[in-house]
Amino acid sequence: MVSKIKNLGPGLLFAGAAIGVSHLVQSTRAGADFGLGLLWALLLVNLFKYPFFQFGPRYATATGESLLDGYKKLGKGVLWTYYILNIATMFTIQTAVTIVTAGLASTLFGDFISIEIWTVIILVICLSLLVLGKYKLLDGLMKIIVLTLTVSTLIAVSLAFSTETSLLSIKQILPKNNMEIAFLIAFMGWMPAPLDVSVWQSLWAIEKNKGTKEYTPKSALFDFNIGYLSTIVIGIGFLLLGALVMFNSGESFSNSASIFSGQLIDMYTKSLGNWAHYVIAIAAFTTMFSTTITTLDASPRAMDRATELLFKKSFKKGYSFWIVVLSLGTICVFFFLASEMGILIKIATILSFITAPFYAVINYRLISSVHTPKEWRPSTQLHVLSWSGIIFLIGFSIWYLTTL
Repeated sequence: MVSKIKNLGPGLLFAGAAIGVSHLVQSTRAGADFGLGLLWALLLVNLFKYPFFQFGPRYATATGESLLDGYKKLGKGVLWTYYILNIATMFTIQTAVTIVTAGLASTLFGDFISIEIWTVIILVICLSLLVLGKYKLLDGLMKIIVLTLTVSTLIAVSLAFSTETSLLSIKQILPKNNMEIAFLIAFMGWMPAPLDVSVWQSLWAIEKNKGTKEYTPKSALFDFNIGYLSTIVIGIGFLLLGALVMFNSGESFSNSASIFSGQLIDMYTKSLGNWAHYVIAIAAFTTMFSTTITTLDASPRAMDRATELLFKKSFKKGYSFWIVVLSLGTICVFFFLASEMGILIKIATILSFITAPFYAVINYRLISSVHTPKEWRPSTQLHVLSWSGIIFLIGFSIWYLTTL
């Protein structure tokens, strides 16, 4: 067991990347607007996305190569599709997570400087940490962050239950009008994370393998399951907090980053008491900071490897080039859409959900193919869950597109 805990890493990095906007923003908003009515969506999307995320560390540790290497084996067109989709979404995703982090920084440290300046400061700090500390820093930092947030969220939910006198309805809701359907798709798009994060996990698993020979497929799956379970528990926790504190209260969340962040901290403080204001503010900020730094590491890492595979050339400073491009692009997008955090997040999450079937299908094709050692191909149960997940993701994407 000690060696299993020691080998935790990429799974917790996954949790660090996932427990961000989807949890702090979307789960809380779902609870505030629908009570427990969308609990079915949270549980189903976590169930049906599970195999496609799991295939990342499974393939990487079984073969010693990333999913991107596998995509090339399926055909260069598959890798090119990933490359184009990633360029189309990475700036919006990075901006969405950074804007929430900047709002929380403003709430925690004071609004004596603008959200725009906070955004630049956070990106510069993340950039510096990644250039200096690289993977080892992320690996160590994430264990502390995930534990801190899990404990603080569970305490907040417990105290919210103890102070809430009215019973919450467990009646489940299927949204009907276009706005509600758009929110549902956005909610599921990043719950627990966009499916392209499976690529990131495969890259992190390879980095982990460089530091230890004990990170086998078996330990990688244990690591992943711990991280995945954490994201589900915390997702339910934020949904409950939104439902217990804000549902039917007449309050609604603002689209402004600074105002939203203040509302989020106040929600926790109502449950725990005034003494907890800074404790929760630090926990929430740390969570979003972890998402910002993991996405800033992963997208350039993925683009660097994909570029090498497509152009058959190794770029010595490829990672550094892409991380600078992503940082500058994020700042540009942010300055144009700073006042519309809600719209920005909705665009990013809907894009993630609509592209999810692509990642589901290619991950499943790859892990079931001759490119994966036979002993690490999916079991019958995992095959059934994968097909169910593909049907679920395609079905909901078509349903959403018909409402436009």
